[in-house]
Amino acid sequence: MDRSLLPLYSIVLSACFLAPSLRAVDDERPVVDASKAALQTATNPTLPTLVVVGDSTARSNSPLRGWGSEIGAFFNPAKINVVNQAIGGRSSRTYISEGRWDKVLSTVKAGDFVLIQFGHNDVGDYKDPRAKGRPSLHGEGEETAQAFKADLKTMETIHSFGWYMRKYAADTKAKGATPILLSMVPHKDWKDGKISRGEQETFVKWTENAAKAEGALYIDANSIIAKGLEKLGPEKVNSLFGDQRTHSTPEGAAYNAAAVVVGLKGLTPDPLAPYFSTAADQLPETLTAK
Repeated sequence: MDRSLLPLYSIVLSACFLAPSLRAVDDERPVVDASKAALQTATNPTLPTLVVVGDSTARSNSPLRGWGSEIGAFFNPAKINVVNQAIGGRSSRTYISEGRWDKVLSTVKAGDFVLIQFGHNDVGDYKDPRAKGRPSLHGEGEETAQAFKADLKTMETIHSFGWYMRKYAADTKAKGATPILLSMVPHKDWKDGKISRGEQETFVKWTENAAKAEGALYIDANSIIAKGLEKLGPEKVNSLFGDQRTHSTPEGAAYNAAAVVVGLKGLTPDPLAPYFSTAADQLPETLTAK
């Protein structure tokens, strides 16, 4: 063998052995075609609207399901609209750069409420083409970088995760609506009987800090859900996930939606309290805001 090819051969060989293990750890996070995830319309435009903004953990195609598709059951449709504008495969960066945020924002009116949750698709290296142009800069400062979009042809200026989350909050407040930032839902990763939450020091913290910086409300959905899963135990938790560690079954989506409601009820005061349905009085005992 030509020894000059050994380094390349080693890289290829390593990739062959590493690829299966990487696939075993990471669930599919496909970028949903925006034309197949049309924006939802409020049923009664004279009422306030609760808007969900996020990724596939909030809205997924069958047989998976996101919590944003289940949260409407906890609200009285005679008092408030609930629309799920989340879309699979988006990050805090691409939800804005693709123009979906501008379209959603154009529908938001004074008195509305916007639940905003990102993080799962912001992970990875923004310079890695396999990341499909999704990662934001990992941090919360004002730094920027030039990066390719998913087409690998068009360059864009990208910002930190914290910057994007602050923008969502500021834009929402400018419309006279109430922004509520949620930390990302946890993965089903067990360690010593607990759900491992490495994102608490990164995306969770950056989300909370963005809410504080913009005077937005904040719910640590990551902790509420993780603590609930720990109380349920691994066997029961398996039925709440439709893949290895990330996306929910309909049952899991309803559980996560209930966790968001628990978080809302933990706010002082909770601005959505007048709009709950009777279902919000019957939340799982495993879910607590503290």
